[in-house]
Amino acid sequence: MELKKAGASGSGTGIGTGDGGVQDAARARDRLLQKINAAADLPALGSAVSRVVQMASSDDEAVSDLAHFILSDVALTQKILRIANTVSYRTASGRQVTTVSKAIFLLGLETVKTTALAMLLVDRLAGTHAQSVRNELLLALTASMVGREMARRSQHKDAEEAAIAALFKNIGRLLVAAHDHRLYLNIARLVESGTHTPAQASKELLGCSFDLLAESVLRSWNIPESIVHALSALPSGVLKPSKGRQEWMQQVASFSLNAAKLIPAMDDPAQADARNALLLRFGAAFNLDHARLEQLFASVAQESSALASDSELAPYFDARGEAHGTHADAGQSAAKAPAQAGLLNELLLDLVEESEPVQVGACHPSGKPLNARDLLLDGVLDVTQMMASGNCKLNDLMLLVLETLYSGMGFRFATVCLKEKHSNRFRARITVGENYAAREAGFVFQFAPGDDLFKLAMENNADLMISDAFAPKIRSLLPDWHRALLPEARSFIVLPLVVQNKQLGLFYADRAQPAPEGVPADETALIKTLKGQVLTALNSL
Repeated sequence: MELKKAGASGSGTGIGTGDGGVQDAARARDRLLQKINAAADLPALGSAVSRVVQMASSDDEAVSDLAHFILSDVALTQKILRIANTVSYRTASGRQVTTVSKAIFLLGLETVKTTALAMLLVDRLAGTHAQSVRNELLLALTASMVGREMARRSQHKDAEEAAIAALFKNIGRLLVAAHDHRLYLNIARLVESGTHTPAQASKELLGCSFDLLAESVLRSWNIPESIVHALSALPSGVLKPSKGRQEWMQQVASFSLNAAKLIPAMDDPAQADARNALLLRFGAAFNLDHARLEQLFASVAQESSALASDSELAPYFDARGEAHGTHADAGQSAAKAPAQAGLLNELLLDLVEESEPVQVGACHPSGKPLNARDLLLDGVLDVTQMMASGNCKLNDLMLLVLETLYSGMGFRFATVCLKEKHSNRFRARITVGENYAAREAGFVFQFAPGDDLFKLAMENNADLMISDAFAPKIRSLLPDWHRALLPEARSFIVLPLVVQNKQLGLFYADRAQPAPEGVPADETALIKTLKGQVLTALNSL
């Protein structure tokens, strides 16, 4: 990633800096951009952020794409499952959520998408000048939650994109905190002195506004222009209702960030002036009054409280490490949040802390969990709930079944293979596990003359559970394409999908270790139930 200079060196700031001050600001900006460009992790972060943002929510493959992305990152998988198992999201039965597919179904695609973006920022940036960066990350997460609440109340198409814009609203401040902490502190001190707004302070010391820096970074990450434009500064004064979606997103991003600054101490009487200023500026634009604003704050606060833990990561807000006390848009100075600022402090704790993952328990040497039966049963119940919801897409259902088999049985690779319409070839369509992309691309076959395991399974509609693929009798029945693509597969299952004598496809999953423990009758019954649920869905098409 190569960032361009975010503004002309000679541009005036409007606060009376001389030529020397402008040159100093230009040097500071150039130094910051050099640090950002030299950061080894930032290109990878930009690529990952861009990939998630551009997953179209209306695309039938969106759930599968997002699940694949999350499953490829163990730490991210653990965090998403941790969130899905908090009190506010746990199902009425109290059962743990053990699959990413179920988490997406339970939390909603956009919630998981925004959370995944936030976790990417946390994982890549939280290690540098941790407290200041953590404060900015907490603020960004809270802003995204406010943005999501605003999207829920909107009639605009794809309104959920506003939550992503709100998450990125302070990305400029975040990057300055991470890559030039002294400059970040100097800007904070200038703001806290009361002589400058954040925009004025950043222009004087950085040579450009935080918003302009943010736009430059996000464009280098190929973030859609609708999100980039939403970060632009709003005109001063009282805002009117937006005339279109883009202006509305711009208003939401700004409002969300300012609201996020007030939520930690929302019951503090000292913040009354700041709340009134926020309402005066944005009230008419969003049809908000005091009661609706309090309801919005309470809704976000309740959700953030549900993510609280006993971690000691509570940030400290002060003039040296944090400039949250000044509101550029509202034009008011809010009281600094105390060190124990409950709700905001709690917001990121479950998300940032290296928390315990949902426990699978001890495993057989093959990798199969000892509690495979319980995990499979959870999967059956999850699939049943999804099918009963009335909002079940076939791809999402097959992904949930596939992920249940993958995690519940400890496989290293799993795929759903479907027959092509106008040929006799079978091709992998949905895949999870190690090297899933390459293996999915190569998992294409058609039956050759003679017998092989896959052909026998399909023709007899027989579920096969192979404990040792290297046994001579089994190995002699393995087709050439399987030996070439998956030479190290030692144990695997094949579950044919046959409806009214029509061969539609199959489930396949394998491990790199033999599985002498086998598959007992209760686990076999649950696996057949999962397969039967997919067949029911296929039969209803």
